[in-house]
Amino acid sequence: MTTDIRLAFAHPEERSLASASADPRDRISLRDHMVEVDIGAFQKERGHTQRILFNIVVEVRPAPQPLNDDVDRILSYDRLTEAIASELAAERLNLLETLAERVAERILAEPQAMRAFVRIEKLDVGPYKLGVEIVRSRAEAALKVVGQDGLEAAVHPLVIFLDNATLASADLSAKLDAWSATGLPVILTLGLPDLPRPQTGHKPTQRRVDLLAIEQNAWGLAARDPRCVVMQTRTEIDWAVKRRQMMVWAPSKMVLDATDGPQARDAVGLALWLAETMAADRLIVHGPVTLPAGSRVPVEQA
Repeated sequence: MTTDIRLAFAHPEERSLASASADPRDRISLRDHMVEVDIGAFQKERGHTQRILFNIVVEVRPAPQPLNDDVDRILSYDRLTEAIASELAAERLNLLETLAERVAERILAEPQAMRAFVRIEKLDVGPYKLGVEIVRSRAEAALKVVGQDGLEAAVHPLVIFLDNATLASADLSAKLDAWSATGLPVILTLGLPDLPRPQTGHKPTQRRVDLLAIEQNAWGLAARDPRCVVMQTRTEIDWAVKRRQMMVWAPSKMVLDATDGPQARDAVGLALWLAETMAADRLIVHGPVTLPAGSRVPVEQA
């Protein structure tokens, strides 16, 4: 028991050594990497940064020989700090647990990485540290889809904007069938419902009202077709995309939590932002709306 307690508070490197197999792997580590970030579930934590500390150990496949002192043959330490920076830039998070999962998943996407130990601690909550530590292996990580050639490949979803006329059309179910038949994951995005909604006269609060109104539309669609599962977090959407599922987007959380959120306030602009965020195959727009210009993904008028 004493050993267990000691290891519980030991550095992740000691944890990796203690749980190593009979054929131990090489390890690389990142120690005491501190960043300041806006994170936390409580209202008092929003709007200002706090220090969080990362300690990461990654078990890796043996480097190919001869190594020739070539940095391209190894898992670079930069990949660890880049994984942290990328996930912190993606959106504002409430939980260290979510951040740890995403950092571990991004690290395990590297071909050399086999197991990742990630410890994250908050330094400014009191006269102590609060933190979380996780261990994830390649076998447990959500991997990219493996093609017939045995190689992993990224999955690019089909993002579709439905205006209210299309949403109410009798042939909507047939359209959903056709999109499902493409074999691509499908993310349906919607606009404001044809219903009165509060007018606040204040842009920040009006934006929240409008986003919630779009989500009313999403739940209405979910009631019509069981394939249209409402999803609001990036984690949920990533999970469904990897499984090539259909979903309908409830935008409030991703839009409001994004560190570099969409400037557009119209529904098609939000759909384009999502398509670019998800590296979509393309965005298909239904209805008499103006197609956005200068997009990073193909945009088609249905």
